[in-house]
Amino acid sequence: MELVGSPLMATYAHPKSTPTKFLPAISTMASSYKNRFPYYPLPQSFSLPWLPSAYYKTAGINPTLAPISKSSPGLTPSKMLPFVSNRTTLFTRYTPDDWYRSNLTNYKESEASRHNSERLRVDTSRMIQDKYQQIKKTQVESTKNLGERVNNIEFWRSELCHELDEMIGETNALTDMKKRLERALAETEAPLQVTQECLLHREKRMGIDLVHDDVEKQLFTEVDVIRSCQERMQRYLDKAKAQLASSRAAQHELERDLANKQAAHRIDDKCHHLRNTSDGISYYRGVERVDATISVPESWAKFTDDNILLSQSERAASAKLRDNIENLLVVTANEMWRQFNSVNVAFTNRIAETADAKNKIQTHLAKTLQEIFQIEMNIEAIRKAIRDSGPPLKVAQTRLDERTRRPQVELCRDPAQLRLVNEVHEIDETIQSLQQRLRDAEDTLQMLVHAKSVLEHDLAVKANSLFIDQEKCMGMRKTFPTTTRLLGYV
Repeated sequence: MELVGSPLMATYAHPKSTPTKFLPAISTMASSYKNRFPYYPLPQSFSLPWLPSAYYKTAGINPTLAPISKSSPGLTPSKMLPFVSNRTTLFTRYTPDDWYRSNLTNYKESEASRHNSERLRVDTSRMIQDKYQQIKKTQVESTKNLGERVNNIEFWRSELCHELDEMIGETNALTDMKKRLERALAETEAPLQVTQECLLHREKRMGIDLVHDDVEKQLFTEVDVIRSCQERMQRYLDKAKAQLASSRAAQHELERDLANKQAAHRIDDKCHHLRNTSDGISYYRGVERVDATISVPESWAKFTDDNILLSQSERAASAKLRDNIENLLVVTANEMWRQFNSVNVAFTNRIAETADAKNKIQTHLAKTLQEIFQIEMNIEAIRKAIRDSGPPLKVAQTRLDERTRRPQVELCRDPAQLRLVNEVHEIDETIQSLQQRLRDAEDTLQMLVHAKSVLEHDLAVKANSLFIDQEKCMGMRKTFPTTTRLLGYV
């Protein structure tokens, strides 16, 4: 067993100097293990170093201290280490268990390394086979996808060719229909002017009669109908002029899409026929990171489908434009005539309602005047009742005042005293209730007077409204363009 000393830090902290060879430097520790240290008496700080794990491991001390403790009972471990032999027994580098444990650890690590190496070799071989099959499968799938892509392009190219052939026609025969449309458009100005004048006259109604009634709604509807007819006629005139330009634009989109489809078909067909032994294949580093695509299969198909739908829409519009103009003339003529009749019916109903309201106002005005007379009589009766309640109140209060002058014990709260007090309260309550009723009657009279003035004003308003609707408006609506003129034949 070789001897070792205490850590360098412990000897440095001790005030007493030590020999130069007591503890070698760290760089020379390995060579110093071969030599024994000379004997020096060790003090307390050297025998038990405060940091034994700085340069070595300590061994268990219980077995070696047992005989010393028996021979020297009552001594501490520090006092039982006066010799170097005891110190070397306590402090060793490693134990046999550490030595066996280190060997077993090395065996296990070696076995684990071999096992990992064997497993790596097996996994590598399997991975090579799997990756080869995966690459082969991926290339087959890519070739299949390219074939499907070529078929899709061929399908859409044939659709484009068919639609382009269909788009070459449909360009003529709108001149006569356009002239008819222009004449019909000019005939709508007179009915529109009459309707607007009716609206202006009805703005002269007064008060509550400035109501958004059915007549006004129908007049506004008639204005909207006539203007809507004019807008539709003008729109169809513009469509007739712009149809050829729209058709050419749709045809241009079809031609450009068809050219793109042909170029893409040529490129994808070439890619579809490339094999591992084909000429012209090479490495292009980083090409998989370049994403120059601007569409997905859904948007790609939708683009061509939208072009075809646009072309079909323009072609259908060109084919049906003349029929639509003919139908438009018939529909607008019927709409204007139907709305003209609706306005006249609304005027008739409104005139009847206004006349009936005027008669009812006159009836209510007569009843109101009669009620005003009755409430005035009632007010006079209430005032008289209040005046008649004054003398009884004076009598009761006078009696109570006189009875307060009774001498000494004669000031008795007898039944007469109680009844006089109750009598005063009752008369006061009666007068207060009559005064409240008088105020209510006067308020009612004011309401009746206000109602009378309202009825008189409303009567004048109704007379003015009858004159506007019956005389002015209906007088202008006696004529309207015929259906032949509205259809543009004349």
